[in-house]
Amino acid sequence: MELHQAEYFLAVVDHDGVNAAANALGLARPTVSQAIRVLERDLGVDLFHRIGRGMVLTSAGHALVGPARRMLRSVVSAEGALVDASGKPRGRLDVVTLPGLAADPVARLVGAFRQGYPGVSVRIGDLRDEALAASLVRDGHCEIVFCHLPVLDSADLQVHELGVQEWWLAFPPGADVPPDDPMPLATLPDLPHVIVPRGGARAQAGEIERAVRQAGGRVRPAAVLQNREARLPFVLAGVGATFLERSMARSAAARGAIVRAVEPRISRSYGLVYDPAALSPAGQAFVGSADSSARPG
Repeated sequence: MELHQAEYFLAVVDHDGVNAAANALGLARPTVSQAIRVLERDLGVDLFHRIGRGMVLTSAGHALVGPARRMLRSVVSAEGALVDASGKPRGRLDVVTLPGLAADPVARLVGAFRQGYPGVSVRIGDLRDEALAASLVRDGHCEIVFCHLPVLDSADLQVHELGVQEWWLAFPPGADVPPDDPMPLATLPDLPHVIVPRGGARAQAGEIERAVRQAGGRVRPAAVLQNREARLPFVLAGVGATFLERSMARSAAARGAIVRAVEPRISRSYGLVYDPAALSPAGQAFVGSADSSARPG
């Protein structure tokens, strides 16, 4: 199996099909499809069941995922082990993050890291399910995962807390909202909300729902969005209120939304998950940079 075949194979696995894989790789669909066919021919097995336009891994395909990830990880680790003339790491670092942490703190921490280590490019992937955080590191999908804590099944990995993420309420401009700040959840106005289904945001959605329910309040949906990044535009358009991460809520206030902290506070700690023994020099540098650049959420 050649390196590009492993990359194309894993792209199809990770993106649930050839079309999305080709888009992610910046290649034409026939290029990826043909590479998979050649790989299957070389190995003498079918790696996918073709069901309509869908691709489902066969047992042989499942067995190949781990070795293919380790193959790519060894190459990326080798790149991350390189140093420039000043002795600083260069190459590539793969990080996976929960979408709710991407804007802050991940963007801020990657920015600080790149200032100190401009020779390292950072590739950011989405964490679709926090329950998979440890396995992504263990299987070689990435070096570092950003997620909420605690982390399931992580006894053999390092879990490093960085801060606390807090959720505030954002209301449409001009909404009739009590002046209390923080606002008691028990007095939550009966306004419709813009919500995101649990899916990849399962943990924080559950935290918010539980806190509102325990306070005797309720969330009445006005719109359910698959794209969580669209929440703020919907609030500003007057569709309804929503819970936003504190940094995003402050941005919402600057754009005209009415923003309130809530009482009791809704928050969760977040941090890094990684395998210290498998970190490249670039990964080690990132952990050190994140630790020194982190600030309370």
